[in-house]
Amino acid sequence: MNFITNIWNHPKTSAAGLLIAVVSVAGVLSQQGLTLGKAGTGTVVTLVSALATALLGLLAKDPEAAACQQSCQSASQRVSAPAGQQAKLGAWMLIALLIPLPWMQGCTAASVAQNIVNWTPSLQSAVATVDSTAALLAPADAPIFAAATAGFDAASNLLAAQAKAYLANPSASVLAQLQTQVVTLQQQVNTALLQASRIVDATSQQHAMAVIQGVATIVSAILALVQSISSKAQVAQMAAETSVKLAAVEPFLNEDRAAAIVAAHYGEPVSVARAQVAQAEQAEMSAGF
Repeated sequence: MNFITNIWNHPKTSAAGLLIAVVSVAGVLSQQGLTLGKAGTGTVVTLVSALATALLGLLAKDPEAAACQQSCQSASQRVSAPAGQQAKLGAWMLIALLIPLPWMQGCTAASVAQNIVNWTPSLQSAVATVDSTAALLAPADAPIFAAATAGFDAASNLLAAQAKAYLANPSASVLAQLQTQVVTLQQQVNTALLQASRIVDATSQQHAMAVIQGVATIVSAILALVQSISSKAQVAQMAAETSVKLAAVEPFLNEDRAAAIVAAHYGEPVSVARAQVAQAEQAEMSAGF
């Protein structure tokens, strides 16, 4: 019965593990469409996940425990093993708290709209990088790349403008325009990835795929945010408008590069960003994108 002894000796670690498991199971249930009933304007699954996340936050910073540790232990009495255990516990709870949960419905339209707008400078910078890449490619490959990415400038500028419009006026009609535009750009990017994958010169292909993925990662992040403030029917309609699915381009995507972009944007560890990217991709595939 060692597991019972472990629970008794390490209650905080055990509680954190249980809460992380609850959050994980809630995520799976939500992705499968299981709500377990309504709770106010949300669902029981959403409520349970939110409560578990909040309790993780309380466990991650327990003033009483910290004060006790400081007063009851002198510097000479502290040993490295308990400190290492506390550090590991804190790290896992931090990861659980930082990963945005795509099934959570608590975000307001205003906060999501601001988050989308915050991505637009990075989007336009990534598109500018695409524009300057043709000169780095082999002469035979540059026209292929230019044709594949020709619509990025206009589509990204329109998406940025509509994101700002939705932030100023989060109405249903403006949201519908934002939904249409993010899907339009996502389809342009997916098509460009497929076309760039046919470039024969290895160096040219590497340059082309890297810069297009920079745009793709940001568009995917914006798409996930738009999904979070859209109804199931709206998400289904958005997915129905896509012909080049994420599954078709996934083999050409570099997860490490995507995680680095997300980590830099949110100022977080790459390991956390990698989990976010994986969750977002899974959510988009499950929705039919």
